[in-house]
Amino acid sequence: MQRTHSVNRYLRLYGLPGGKLPCGARNTIADVAGVKVGHVTLSDGGTQTGVTALIPASGSLFREKLAAASQVINGFGKTAGLVQIDELGTLETPIVLTNTLSVGDAWRGLSSWMIAREPEIGGSAGTVNPVVCECNDGFLNDIRAQRVTPEMTRQALESASEDFDLGAVGAGRGMSCYQFKGGIGSASRVISAGGKNYTVGSLVLSNFGEMGDFTLCGQPTGQAAQELIKAESLKEQGSCIVIIGTDAPLTARQLKRLCRRATAGITRTGSIIGNGSGEIAIAFSTAQRIPFDAAGELQLRAVSDTHANAFFRAVIESVNDAVLTSMLAAGDVTGFRGHSRRSLADFAGKIPGLPAPEKK
Repeated sequence: MQRTHSVNRYLRLYGLPGGKLPCGARNTIADVAGVKVGHVTLSDGGTQTGVTALIPASGSLFREKLAAASQVINGFGKTAGLVQIDELGTLETPIVLTNTLSVGDAWRGLSSWMIAREPEIGGSAGTVNPVVCECNDGFLNDIRAQRVTPEMTRQALESASEDFDLGAVGAGRGMSCYQFKGGIGSASRVISAGGKNYTVGSLVLSNFGEMGDFTLCGQPTGQAAQELIKAESLKEQGSCIVIIGTDAPLTARQLKRLCRRATAGITRTGSIIGNGSGEIAIAFSTAQRIPFDAAGELQLRAVSDTHANAFFRAVIESVNDAVLTSMLAAGDVTGFRGHSRRSLADFAGKIPGLPAPEKK
């Protein structure tokens, strides 16, 4: 059974510490005003996959772009759109997540969705830079079948909302994390800088890790779980896509620094970010828009770097929270060739570091 909820309270439900900073009202990336997330999930026997679309702001992203940056933490990934983000420091489309062999179909769906809304794309305004990221869900999903279609990307975009499900949904349907069930996780933190409050939110697509490495609250949680599950032998591989959003005015340089801190959020859970794993982070700011046809000087605001540590902490805490949520929110899934993944929540109260859920 899929465990879903539009508000992320999973760590609190299991009595796990969330860190030093307060969470936003939803404790998801949608606490950054304007952010919406939608899913299309395919779950039929050996087909366990889907599409997740994140819309980072309202209005025309193509005409009014967002400051953005990306960081390839380990480059075993097949993404689209990162080169232009790093070159120009802007984001001009939603971000779509799917499985590795469906990047092309998701790209086609996203580009078509953008073209339908912006008549000048491909003409007087130039082309568009669709952003698509992936993880390999081939353990649970018959990835060679390529069941994701461009239309599913459109459906995920059209269904996007501030209230969205977590766990084994959308692109996360067939993903694994530390050989438990992985998927979509999200969290947020609120910080104060210069007398103003800002929100930092993270969304992850988790698909990485060996069970024996999994660490929870400093406890050897994965080692204890191995004795209960007898998980298959696996070398550290997989991927983790991290999307970071904030309403603070930050430059592309500052956003890239946030992307780098995603590493610490991931490794808090025990990952070594292995040779065959694709860890990639994208960050954007919704605080100000950059017109595509602007001329002359631009006046862009930025929070002083004297407040950088607060933002770094918010990223690390929210990414760590999001990874754990992706595992706790996902129910058990059996898919391709009878392969299965158990939810981390199944082992609450049975392994160190994960108490039984608190009774209401």
